[in-house]
Amino acid sequence: MKFHNFWLLLVASATIFAGAAAYNRPPPRKNLVFKPADDADPTTPQQVHISLVGKNKMRISWITDDRTPATVHYGTSSEKYEYSVTGTVSSYQHLNYTSGQIHDVTIGPLEPSTKYYYRFAPGSTGYSFKTPPAKFPIKFAISGDLGQTGWTQSTLEHVSKSNYDVFLLPGDLSYADTVQPLWDSFGRLVEPLASRRPWMVTQGNHDSENITANPVTFIAYNARWRMPFEESGSGSNLYYSFEVAGVHVIMLGSYTDFQPGSNQYRWLVSDLKKVDRNKTPWLVVLIHAPWYNSNYDHQGEIQSVGMMESMEGLLYKARVDVVLAGHVHAYERFNRVYNHVANNCGPVHITIGDGGNLHGLASNYTEPQPTISAFREASFGHGQFEVVNASYAKWSWHRNQDDESVQADSVSITNLASNPACNKLEI
Repeated sequence: MKFHNFWLLLVASATIFAGAAAYNRPPPRKNLVFKPADDADPTTPQQVHISLVGKNKMRISWITDDRTPATVHYGTSSEKYEYSVTGTVSSYQHLNYTSGQIHDVTIGPLEPSTKYYYRFAPGSTGYSFKTPPAKFPIKFAISGDLGQTGWTQSTLEHVSKSNYDVFLLPGDLSYADTVQPLWDSFGRLVEPLASRRPWMVTQGNHDSENITANPVTFIAYNARWRMPFEESGSGSNLYYSFEVAGVHVIMLGSYTDFQPGSNQYRWLVSDLKKVDRNKTPWLVVLIHAPWYNSNYDHQGEIQSVGMMESMEGLLYKARVDVVLAGHVHAYERFNRVYNHVANNCGPVHITIGDGGNLHGLASNYTEPQPTISAFREASFGHGQFEVVNASYAKWSWHRNQDDESVQADSVSITNLASNPACNKLEI
């Protein structure tokens, strides 16, 4: 893997905290490049991250410069790695860039709420992760448009202290665009968190090599961040679903076909029909380009307007509880809404595309604030979605104020499956 030197300045701007005193935004922070450890050799595992696979398995992914066995040794004690599994090794090329050796190994079955230890060769560096619980409560940490700036570091530090079970990322991971070595840098940046808790992601426009081409390609994203699409009956890594505890999570692709009759549309219909609200009473959807947005940025884009026109009715009929999005570099939470008006049986839409991206914040909102928009501010940070039981959850937004995490917004959310007035409609 080859590395390019580059520098970019992060643009930040001040905003006003709704209902509170002025929020004096700290100065901008530079884009960062994360290189291998000084003592790393071509066989040293790097960019380690894990993701959920099926009911009780975990995929472990890592990269080496040279080809090494795709074997994971694991167990519930750091003194005894009693199990081992061998997976696959792959690589990819894009223009004059050749990736390192990408290892993917799925281990399990695993017990819930259990700490497992793993390593890649006898005597090598050990890692550990904790599996999510099998039942409520469960906590998700969420942040979109991460990038790899000083603000990204701040966001990840706050996430690491949140005692979360699963991390959700609604697109724009590395901000590599066409610069492939930035994927390697991003993998090193997130490894301390992504190797310890499952990261479930979907793609954004900055994860593509040619977002203006047709078709759009996600060569690096698909090779490096393999999600459990096959297990959910999807034919593409760009959209899939998974279940954890009592939550069914659907990850949709804003940058692949979404029109009625498309593969993604047909898959979504099939997946929604399979949801059993007795088994998974909570239904959550992630997209990249938001369908509701009172910020001036990214208005009128086909990935928002067209996808909403195609799919909003499906989500409404299925009684989706929450829709999480990125793309707009600011935070905004809407009241329950459907077809642009308040609707008690519609989802809560939340835009959280401000994890730390290199382009800075989108601080200009339309005025007056729409009645369906409950809270909005331009600041970096992360969200926490804590599902307490089958009926009740708490959402909270934690802004990065200097290097402190400050809860700036929170709301209690009642599950639609428990509301007699919101019976599921025929899809």
